[in-house]
Amino acid sequence: MTDTADNKEVTKKEMSFLDHLDELRSVLIAALAALVVVSGACWFFSKPLLDMLVGPISAIDGNNVYFLQPAEAFLTRMKLALACGSFIILPYVLWRIYHFIMPGLHDKERRFAVPLLLATVSLFYLGVAFAYIVLVPKVIAFMLSFGTTSMLPMISIGSYFAFVARLCLAFGIVFELPLVVFLLSVLGIVNPVMLLRGWRYALIGIVIFSAVLTPPDVISQLIMAGPVMVLYISSVLISMAVTRKRRKEKSDDE
Repeated sequence: MTDTADNKEVTKKEMSFLDHLDELRSVLIAALAALVVVSGACWFFSKPLLDMLVGPISAIDGNNVYFLQPAEAFLTRMKLALACGSFIILPYVLWRIYHFIMPGLHDKERRFAVPLLLATVSLFYLGVAFAYIVLVPKVIAFMLSFGTTSMLPMISIGSYFAFVARLCLAFGIVFELPLVVFLLSVLGIVNPVMLLRGWRYALIGIVIFSAVLTPPDVISQLIMAGPVMVLYISSVLISMAVTRKRRKEKSDDE
C-alpha cells in the first residue's frame, strides 16, 4: 500500500510539472504570436516610423541617411517593425508572465504584482522616451558638428538604427534601477547605508556604463551619466523609505 501511495504521489508531481511546462509553452507561443501579428502590422507603418526615427538627423541642416547595400533599407524597416512590435506587446507579455507565476504567489505578493507590472512598463517606456527625445538629438547634433564643408556626413541607416536602438534599450533598462532597488530593499538585501557607502563605486560603474553605450566623447557620456546618477540617488531615497517602514512594522510587531 505504501509503495502504491508513493507511486501515485510521484505521478501527481510529474503531471503537475508537465502541466506547468505546458502552460509555459502556451505563454511563449502566445507571446511569439502577438509579436508576429503586431510586428506585421507595424511593417505597414514602417515608412513614417523610419522618417520619425531619422528626424534628429534631418533636423540638422537637412542631413539625410543612406543605405549602402541593396537590402539594407528593407532589413532596417523589418528590424524597426520588429522593435516597435516588441515595444507595444511588452505589457501583454508581462501580464501573461504574471498569470503564469500567480499560482505560486501568496495573497500579499499578488497585491503587489499588478503595481509592480505597471511600474516596470512605465519606467521602461519613460527611459526609451528620454533616450529618443533628449539624448539622441543632442548626441547626433554634437557629433555632426565636427563636419566641415569638405567633410560631409554620410550615415548608414543600418548603423544609425543600431545606435538609436542600443541607446533606447539601455535607457529603458537603466530606468528600472529604482524598482530593482525597491525590491532588493523589501527583501532586505540592500539598505541605504550600503548604497551611500558604495556611491563612489556606483559613480565609476555609471561612467564606465555610459562610456560603453555612448560615442567616445565626454558630452554624450555626461548626458547619459547625469540621469543615471539621479536615478541612483532616487534609489537611495526609495531604500530609505522602505527600510524605515520595515523597521516601524518590526517595532509594532514587537
